[in-house]
Parts: sequence; structure tokens; C-alpha cells
Amino acid sequence: MVTTVGLQDEPLDLLNALITLDYDAVEAYRAAIERLEQPSYRETLNEFLGDHLRHTKDLSALVRSQGGTPPEGPGMKSMMTAGKVAMADLAGDSAILRAMLSNEGDTNTAYERAAEHRNLPDHMRDLVGRNLNDERRHKAWLEQTLSTQAA
Repeated sequence: MVTTVGLQDEPLDLLNALITLDYDAVEAYRAAIERLEQPSYRETLNEFLGDHLRHTKDLSALVRSQGGTPPEGPGMKSMMTAGKVAMADLAGDSAILRAMLSNEGDTNTAYERAAEHRNLPDHMRDLVGRNLNDERRHKAWLEQTLSTQAA
């Protein structure tokens, strides 16, 4: 799935798009956690879910501090991200993790764009950069786990 998050011109619009994307990720993680059979996978994905919840909280506080109104839940894309996971459930844990890797590809792309955004003030860029590090860690774990399953 291709994301347009990170292409917004205004910093508050950008942050709000990231918040919505993180809420979408929360829904996908919840769907994955309830479907995974491997307890260690559920445990790790639960940690990643916590990261996404923290992102929504921290970004929302930043938006409010700038006089904006953050979104309070997922967007329409959440149906697609959680839907990928639900469809993958038919094929087991590996397919669920591949669906999550696809979703994390979008969050990584969005946060990379946001971190390089020309109009983003430094205090916003710092938070976006910390969140990007989380996203990269999520993606790396999914890639590593899937590669060891294939071996």
C-alpha cells in the first residue's frame, strides 16, 4: 500500500497525518496479536503496539501545544491495514507477519519523509526522529523474524 503521509506542507497537518497513521497501525497490531499463535510473536507485537500508542499520545500533545486539534482515532486506512492481517490469518503466523511488514513499510516511509520535511521545526523533528527509530526497529524485527522462518 502506498502512503501519502509525509507529503503534507504544513507541520500540524503532517503531525496529524502521522497520528492517524499510528492509530491505523494500532488497529493492525491488535488484529495481528489476537490472531498469532506463537506467544513470543504476540509479546513482541504487543511492545510495538505500545510504541504506536505512545506515538499517538506524544504527537497529540505536540499538536495541542501548537494550538491544533489532533485526530482521536484511526482513519479509513485502518480497515485496509487490519484487513490485510485478517486475510493473512488464513495462512498462519508467517503470513500475518508479512502483512505487518507491509504495514510497517508504510509507517517507515511516512516517518522518513516527515523527518526530512523542509517545514518541520527542530522540536517537532526530534520527536518524529525518535518515532522513526521505533518504526525502523519494528521493521527490522519483522524482516529478521521472517528471514529466520524461511531458513
